[in-house]
Amino acid sequence: MKVVLEYAYWESVITGLVKPKIPIIPYIPARRRESARVLPIPTAWKGIESILSDIIERFQIKTDRCLEFGVERGYSTAALSSYFNSILGVDTFLGDEHTRLNEDFFEETTRNLSGFDNIRLVRSDYRDWIKQDTSYYDLIHVDIVHTYTDTFACGAWSAEHAKCVIFHDTESFPEVKEAVREICRKTGKNFYNFPESYGLGIIV
Repeated sequence: MKVVLEYAYWESVITGLVKPKIPIIPYIPARRRESARVLPIPTAWKGIESILSDIIERFQIKTDRCLEFGVERGYSTAALSSYFNSILGVDTFLGDEHTRLNEDFFEETTRNLSGFDNIRLVRSDYRDWIKQDTSYYDLIHVDIVHTYTDTFACGAWSAEHAKCVIFHDTESFPEVKEAVREICRKTGKNFYNFPESYGLGIIV
């Protein structure tokens, strides 16, 4: 079992004991459909692409604009581009403490996604991006460094700028699940959780 050492995580867990409970609703897709665009690369996101259309239909999400924080090699970006007219992918493209990547992979990811004309990549830290972006998106995907503090900061902003926000790794990182729970507590939105593929939290 993973031991979390982050102070902000434990502060949230402890204070959450006396706050209103946030139920985690199991997300059971009515059907699965393979995305038209799937990159042939290794990924922890494998399988999530099959429920994207179900999420869009169930929650009646428009498909004009999608923002992704955390592109990495581009697997999720390509999958999302099967459903949204425009995808904006924001990443430092330098990896983080929770990835095995320790080199600049911007050029590789750009090549991986070069055939998709509805994807635009931006090299930026999410903290810099949210300071200047006042746009509203139909869906935002958060898959950044998996700390409570960063997930909460990025996710709370995202919940104010999109109808639906999805978070990868709710099952493999307790910090991510707790951050999603606290965002739902503050916004009054619902927390659905898909347990496969290391977990996908859905705020809507």
